[in-house]
Amino acid sequence: MKRYKSSSRHLTTAGIAAVVLVLTGSVLAQHASVDDVLRADQKRLSLAQASQERINNTNEASRSLTDQYRAINKEIDGLRVYNRLMTAQVQGQQATLDDIDLSMDQVDVINRQIYPLMERMIDGIEQSIALDIPFLLGEREKRIDTLQDTLARSDVSVAEKFRKVMEAYQIELDYGSSAEWYRQTLEIAGGVRDYNMLRIGRIGLYFQSDDAQITGMWDVEADAFKVLDNSYRGEIRKGVRMARQLIAPELLLLPLPAATNAGKTS
Repeated sequence: MKRYKSSSRHLTTAGIAAVVLVLTGSVLAQHASVDDVLRADQKRLSLAQASQERINNTNEASRSLTDQYRAINKEIDGLRVYNRLMTAQVQGQQATLDDIDLSMDQVDVINRQIYPLMERMIDGIEQSIALDIPFLLGEREKRIDTLQDTLARSDVSVAEKFRKVMEAYQIELDYGSSAEWYRQTLEIAGGVRDYNMLRIGRIGLYFQSDDAQITGMWDVEADAFKVLDNSYRGEIRKGVRMARQLIAPELLLLPLPAATNAGKTS
């Protein structure tokens, strides 16, 4: 009877041990399965992260390429506008160059024509002085000599020569619409002295001594200065003061030379 109980206890212990082993193996197997699952999840997570990183990189590269594409297109548009403007500018410059070439081709022709023209203009001024009343003769004749010397100089441009000729013409033209006072030495009635000269345009030239005792005018017919009577002394004196801007302008009653036929010198 005792032996049987002992055997039952051994069997029970062995059974428990077997169950424990089975349970332990099951737990171990289950634990291994969980580790595998965790490792698989971790691997999938790593792969997902790597995949997302590649996607992000691809998106970033795509955005960068898009930005570069837009920037390049914008630069191309700017270059097109710039090229259009430069083309118009080059065409304008080419037209200017063509005009310059044409002008340079005509320079020799112009020079051949301008020199005779300037010579004729100087001769015209000289003849005008010879036919005019004799005011400021020294100054006007010196101007003619200067023009002739300038015309012969090689270091003065054609444009500058023509400018000086036109300037002389303008000076002569202004004489016709102005009044002027200046001093001049004259030989009158056997005596030489300085007189106050009064020029009224190009039609009248008068003289008067400082003490107003001698008054006269240029006589076109006699081609000489002549003394006037004292009836014009006050008017000529007033005219001298007006020309010197000592008094305000007012009406003058002066004798005028008689008109002559064109081309008549006396």
